[in-house]
Amino acid sequence: MDLFSNSHARGEGWYLSLMSPNTKGANFAWLDPSRLYCSSKALSDCVKDLLKPFYNDTVDLVAGIDAMGFILGTAIATTLGKGFLAIRKAGHLCVSTKTQEYSDYTGKEKVIEVREDVLKPGLHVLLVDQWIETGGTMKAAIKLVEEQGATVVGIYREKVRPGLQALLGGCFNMAIPTLAVPDSGVAAVAIENSEGGKWIKEHYKYSHCIPEELQPQIDRQYLESFRNFSPKN
Repeated sequence: MDLFSNSHARGEGWYLSLMSPNTKGANFAWLDPSRLYCSSKALSDCVKDLLKPFYNDTVDLVAGIDAMGFILGTAIATTLGKGFLAIRKAGHLCVSTKTQEYSDYTGKEKVIEVREDVLKPGLHVLLVDQWIETGGTMKAAIKLVEEQGATVVGIYREKVRPGLQALLGGCFNMAIPTLAVPDSGVAAVAIENSEGGKWIKEHYKYSHCIPEELQPQIDRQYLESFRNFSPKN
């Protein structure tokens, strides 16, 4: 699909068809969601959809996971008028940090870190990554945030914050936990129904851009839209 065409149908999650399939083989992720960021309309609609479930919640800070979570997280932080905290791959920050080991989607053992001078008890954090496949990276980020006393969960309230509903319009793809818990949560373009992905959905308020009917394609790691993909589009 042409990134810059104005003729796209604007249905639910329309921008997902802009994502690119893997063309380089098994050493790479099965798709590249970041292609949709190249379209200003697609990026804007993606951010709006991700924020809809958090209308009523207090979000004090947005935290994005290295590296692709930085793009989406910064866009979300700017839309909300909030600050952005980078959760880095270990060894990049020149200040005191907290670290957490984890296994990524390839099964490799890795370490992420976050600076020690920002997170504190009572701070409500919206954690953002581009894609949640096995859930290992996001679970490590959650642990980093919570061990410093900040909160990565959410609750719906009766009153919508002034101005946010008008900015974002109606709601879709809301995920409401069965238990009432404190504010904020987890956002990604997609959360696969892996063991880790299901755990995140069960334990935290979450938002992703995947309509229910598209979830099986996400879980099979092949989108029907790939059939019409051309790298020249």
